[in-house]
Amino acid sequence: MDALLRLPIIDSPAMWVVYGGAVVLALVLLVRPARDGWWARAALGLLGGAIAAVVLFLVANVVEAFGTDLPLAVGFWAVGCFAAVGLAIVSFPRARAWRRVIAGVAVIWFLVSGVIGVNAYYGLNPTLGSLLGVVVDAPIDVPGSGGAAAAPDQPIYTTWTAPDDLATVGKQGTENIPGTESGFVARPAGIYLPPAALAPDAPALPLVIMMMGYPGNPDVSFIAGVLDQYAADHDGLAPIVIVADQIGGTGSNQDPACADSSAYGAAETYITKDVTAWARANLRIIDDPRYWVIAGYSNGGGCAIKYGAAYPDEFSNIIDVSGEEFPGSEDVSGVLETIYGGDQSAFDASKPVNIMASAPPGAYANTTAVFTAGSEDPGFIAASQTVAAAAEKAGMSVTSYVVPGADHLVSAITGGLDEGFEVLYPVLGLSAP
Repeated sequence: MDALLRLPIIDSPAMWVVYGGAVVLALVLLVRPARDGWWARAALGLLGGAIAAVVLFLVANVVEAFGTDLPLAVGFWAVGCFAAVGLAIVSFPRARAWRRVIAGVAVIWFLVSGVIGVNAYYGLNPTLGSLLGVVVDAPIDVPGSGGAAAAPDQPIYTTWTAPDDLATVGKQGTENIPGTESGFVARPAGIYLPPAALAPDAPALPLVIMMMGYPGNPDVSFIAGVLDQYAADHDGLAPIVIVADQIGGTGSNQDPACADSSAYGAAETYITKDVTAWARANLRIIDDPRYWVIAGYSNGGGCAIKYGAAYPDEFSNIIDVSGEEFPGSEDVSGVLETIYGGDQSAFDASKPVNIMASAPPGAYANTTAVFTAGSEDPGFIAASQTVAAAAEKAGMSVTSYVVPGADHLVSAITGGLDEGFEVLYPVLGLSAP
């Protein structure tokens, strides 16, 4: 089962097998004796399915069913998928038994093909397991692990000498981080250990706690890819990363909105207490807020600025990649009722801009924050700039960056993280100022 869940479904043979199967099934259904008005029925099925897809696509964008406009590529996939399903449906009447079986299989196959195609466009779920919201356990051993260390007297890059046999890339895996204090039930966290952490005499390194989007998975591969490039340019030095699950459950049927609630559990306590305690006990990290980064993408970006604003003594560094203006901004009425029980004042108090505005003077004197969004993602650019302005006003050292040519997908994640670490590497002592 694990092997199936690890099956690559983006730019992979499996993806092309699915597409090829869809084409074959469509041809088998289409090519049949031209009697009983078959070609008229086939045209009606294809056209009807395509029209239904266009209507659903337009309605979804008008009511913002997904929080943002769906791109045209998704519309094209929907049209192709629904048209094929329409063809399969009109194939049932007056057909032989074997054709009906093929038509039934085709309906499912076409829908799966559409899902695979849309997922490949977004690029956020590289495996079947991640598409289904299932994190496959891949336990990771940490050489020289077992406890945090005090901050170094000198920047790490000045005292570190990479051994000749140092790994060229870091190591990725998973760990089950229990909700000891929170009781929160989280999926396994993604773990990234840079090359320097794999050395026999590994130095204590900075820590990044990152959170991904909703729906989504605690997938460490995106940030690992960015940091492998930085490590290659800095003698294997990079932060240790935990991509923690702030969503819980299957990652697709709940949004805790970065808060503690009776509805979905104590997500905030889990990230800020349980994950940090586990890191201190199990990872060779520097136990000093100056070397800790709270980071996130989209939903996780909203969490990152909220936690960074609320806990400046825990996290001195923030990377907010295409983050929401505040947790729950995409479903204000639902979050207000479900998470805050209709308490508007409590909801307002949870918003990062209000947390920062009410902080005592000097609270963020040591905080460095990076806010990014894709140039093709206007809604999140506006959110990013609003929060960045509030952070700067509150006293944080702020960098605001628009990723050229990026939307709200993978290019925004990698481009945003790249800018974030460009700013933070000197701050974390991993490179010269």
